[in-house]
Amino acid sequence: MQSSSRRMGVMTDVHRRFLQLLMTHGVMEEREVAHLQKHCYKVHDSSATADKLEDFINNINSVLESLYIEIKKGITEDDGRPIYALVNLATTPVSKMASDYAENELDLFRKALELIIDSESGFASSTNILNLVDQLKGKRMRKKEAEQVLQKFVQNKWLIEKEGEFTLHGRAILEMEQYIRGMYPDSVKTCNICHGLLIQGQSCETCGIRMHLPCVAKYFQANPEPHCPHCNDYWPHEIPEVFDPEKEGEPTISRPHRKSLRSRQH
Repeated sequence: MQSSSRRMGVMTDVHRRFLQLLMTHGVMEEREVAHLQKHCYKVHDSSATADKLEDFINNINSVLESLYIEIKKGITEDDGRPIYALVNLATTPVSKMASDYAENELDLFRKALELIIDSESGFASSTNILNLVDQLKGKRMRKKEAEQVLQKFVQNKWLIEKEGEFTLHGRAILEMEQYIRGMYPDSVKTCNICHGLLIQGQSCETCGIRMHLPCVAKYFQANPEPHCPHCNDYWPHEIPEVFDPEKEGEPTISRPHRKSLRSRQH
């Protein structure tokens, strides 16, 4: 969170509309956020010169600070796309979800989260998650219902599904990092480069340090023979490409076999 000593900004109709729409979406990519900002200026103050996006968001955050709410910026773990989400710093993320999900649905999310955190790959199979439905708190849930709830988590951008396996969406990582660090201190993995929470990434086969894929891409950029930043042993994994917003729609990993790549990331 930004320092409390900074000068509080002023919220105009442009800022309020922007904040309202961001809340509605939950999480947005940076290019979408920039488009949203332009839209809000066009609707409410078309003659004004738009602030730089960073200054615009910092202004909003200075007003939200006393409410323990913040627009946070992060990146997606798989390809490094910048994302923004509105985070409530005063309540736990699971408490925030309570208004949208029943008790047994929240418990299903907790169990999926625990499997994801405990896994080496950062993924939990749908089979392993569904095998825990008999242990859920609250109303009994059938496996078919649980499958639908998992899809609901995907639609609401709490989880991502890839080939029958689930991992955390960037929104969940942004909003839940402190919660996860507190709840699973013995299982938490961190990136050796940015020191942020790591769910999926690559690891050194010699010393075991881990790195986010986007951090791997930047650290080893233009390095034909990458070596571990900790032990200097050869880095055996495929090096992803650095995310380039000018290449939207093109694959960001140099080879198409993402399943096989993922299986060798840890």
